[in-house]
Amino acid sequence: MSRKMHLALLTSGAGNHVAGWRMPDAEFGSENLDLITRAVQSAERGCFDIAFFADSLHGAPDAPAKNVTRLEPLTLLGALCTATSKIGLAATVSTTYSEPYNIARAFASLDRMSNGRAGWNVVTGASPEAAGNFGTDPFPDHAARYGRAREYLDVCKGLWDSWDDGAMVGDKETGTYVDASKMHRLNHEGEHFSVRGPLNANRPPQGYPVILQAGASPSGLDFAARTADVVFASQQMLEDATVFSDKLRGLVEAAGRPRDALKILFGVMPVIGRTEEEAREKVAALGALSDPDAAMRALCDRVGHDLTQCDLDAPLPELPETNMMQGHSVVLRKLARTKNMTVRELRDYVGASSGHRLVMGTPDQIADDLALWFTSGAADGFMILPAYLPGPVDDFVNEIIPRLQARGLFREAYEGSTLRDHLGLARPPHPAQAAAPAREPVSAN
Repeated sequence: MSRKMHLALLTSGAGNHVAGWRMPDAEFGSENLDLITRAVQSAERGCFDIAFFADSLHGAPDAPAKNVTRLEPLTLLGALCTATSKIGLAATVSTTYSEPYNIARAFASLDRMSNGRAGWNVVTGASPEAAGNFGTDPFPDHAARYGRAREYLDVCKGLWDSWDDGAMVGDKETGTYVDASKMHRLNHEGEHFSVRGPLNANRPPQGYPVILQAGASPSGLDFAARTADVVFASQQMLEDATVFSDKLRGLVEAAGRPRDALKILFGVMPVIGRTEEEAREKVAALGALSDPDAAMRALCDRVGHDLTQCDLDAPLPELPETNMMQGHSVVLRKLARTKNMTVRELRDYVGASSGHRLVMGTPDQIADDLALWFTSGAADGFMILPAYLPGPVDDFVNEIIPRLQARGLFREAYEGSTLRDHLGLARPPHPAQAAAPAREPVSAN
C-alpha cells in the first residue's frame, strides 16, 4: 500500500487568523458548539485523521481577543464523540496544571466513548500568565516542567495498564463482573507524584490514547522521540522542515523506536481562491481587518518576548532564549533573518498564520505545495489551520481533498475505526506481567 498523507484540523469558533472572525462570511463565537461541530463534521466528510483543539489556561484582558474565551477541550471532545463516528478527536492538556490520575481517567473515558478515537496533546505549559491561576507562581522553568511531564506521562500509562486487557468479564452465569486478578495497583512513588491506583476506568480501546506533542526545544524533541505518536511542527521552509524531520527521526531511532514510529505534521494556513489573484485579495481583506495590537500580542506570545517597544520598521532584534514557546521562537527568528523581515512584517505574518506557514493560491497550487512537502519525505502530513469558520474548512474539503485523492496521496475513505488505525499505528500491547514492575492485585470488592 502506498504511503498516504495525514491531516489534522486545528479549529476553534474564532479561527486562526487574528481578524478571521471579522470576515463577512465568518460565523461568530469561540464557544459556539454548533459551529465547531459543523466544522469537525466537514473535516470528517473529508476523511481527516484528527480534529485537534489547542488550549490556553488564562483569559487575561490583554490576551489576543479571539483567545480570551474558549470551550474547555475535554468537555468539548465529549460532545463531539456523539456528533462524529470516524474522525480522531484530540485536545491539549498541560502536565504543569493538572494531575495524572484525573487526566488518565478523562482520556480513558473519552477513548471509550469515541470507540478508540481520542488523542492527547501533551504540553508542559508555555504561558507564565497561567501560573497565577494555579498557585504555581513563579512559573516553573523549562527543565522542571519537562521533568514533571516525563513522570506524568509514565504515571498515566501505568494507570491505563493497571487493568489488563480482558479484565471486564460480566459473566451473569457465574456472577463475575470483574476478574480481580487482572486489576493491579500502580504504587508509583516518584519525584513529582505519589499515585496508588488502580485507575477506575478500564484499559482504553487504543491501549493508550494517541500521544501528540509540539515541543521543539532539545528537551521537547527528546520527550517526543521517546513518547510521541504525532508531532506538530511549524517550519516555514522545506529545507528546514527536512532537517527538522531527519533530526527527529534520528532521535526516535536512538530511543529504540522505528524511525516511522511517529508522524510529523507541519502547520499550514491555506487561503484558497478560484484564481491566484482572488487568493491574494482574501489575504489582503484579512489584513485590512487586522488589529495590529492583537497581531503584536500574538507575535510576543510566539517568540516569548515583549516586542511592543521595538521599532516596527527595523529588523527583529537579537533575542535571548525563552522559557516559553521555544519551537515557535526559533522558527520565527530564523524566518525574520532569512527573509530580512522587519518587526512589522513579522507581526503581520504571525497575525495572519498563528506562526505557521501561510499558503495561498488556487486549489491546484495548494495541492502542489502540500504534495511537494509530502513526497519529499519531509512531512507525513499537515495540521490545517482555517483562517475562520466555517467557509475555509468546507473549501479545503471540497477543493483540495479531491485533488490529493486524484494523485493517490490521500485516502478516499476511512479504512479503520480508531485514530491509531487512521495513522497506521499499532495498538500498544499490555506490558507482560513478568516484565512489568511488581503490582499489587486488587480485590473486586
